[in-house]
Amino acid sequence: MTLQQMRYVIEIAEKGSMNEAAKGLFISQPSLTTAIKELEKEIGITVFHRSNRGIELTSEGSEFLGYVRQITEQYALMEERYIKKSEQKERFHISAQHYTFAVEAFSKAVLKSETDNYDLAVYETRTHEIITDVKNMRSDLGVLYLNDFNRRVLENDFKENNLTFTPLFDCETYVYLSSKHPLAGKRQISFKELDEYPCLSFDQGAKNSFYYAEEVLSTYPYKKIIHVNDRATALNMMTLLYGYTLCSGVICKELNGDGYCAVPLSGGVRMTVGYIKRTDAVLSTIANEFIKELKQYG
Repeated sequence: MTLQQMRYVIEIAEKGSMNEAAKGLFISQPSLTTAIKELEKEIGITVFHRSNRGIELTSEGSEFLGYVRQITEQYALMEERYIKKSEQKERFHISAQHYTFAVEAFSKAVLKSETDNYDLAVYETRTHEIITDVKNMRSDLGVLYLNDFNRRVLENDFKENNLTFTPLFDCETYVYLSSKHPLAGKRQISFKELDEYPCLSFDQGAKNSFYYAEEVLSTYPYKKIIHVNDRATALNMMTLLYGYTLCSGVICKELNGDGYCAVPLSGGVRMTVGYIKRTDAVLSTIANEFIKELKQYG
């Protein structure tokens, strides 16, 4: 097994296509296919499943990719430090549910960082992809919530993927809506009052299970529901259609402005917001600063 073969695996996994990966690697597709077959024979597992829809990682391949990323990233760090003699960049990537406060905490951590040579990333994404990103070391931390409904399923996922969940703060359920919404001035809002307005739900893709829903109370029989995949669209729908979503109640006016508010949901449930990391991971200075900033919202 060579470092080159490991890089091939990463490229194929990211492109999802043998042909596109070959183009990115500047080699022929037959050569790439042969290299992967030789690797699979050597390590005794099938890394990729091939079908008419393209190519995707097997469960064993996904685990193998996590090790491959770790090795190639460590090699890149050594190469930067000892061969290229360049100043080492501080790397910090996070994956999170669509939390404005996570973006704000990340920004504050960056501003407090003493390094001006870094490689940083924020991915607002689906619940299952947060778990996969941290497992495969695409991200150092993942920010999401647990409650009594999804806890057993997600904790089982964490255990299977060698991840540890650390609580940050507990909160009640709030209705997040436009400050111009007819219900915005109420002290509490009930589900009955919300029935005539569309609920905005962040789409979870292939893992669109109630347990992976970003919003609590996902099993409620909503009369009107609109699925979205990014925060900007959700905010637009709140303004244009009087839509709403359910949230932690932590809002950042500095980022979203004064046009939105959070009102307690009558009969809501408590949730625990926290972060996941690989159990064997050692966190960087900026990662620890990010966690410190997140705790301020509790």
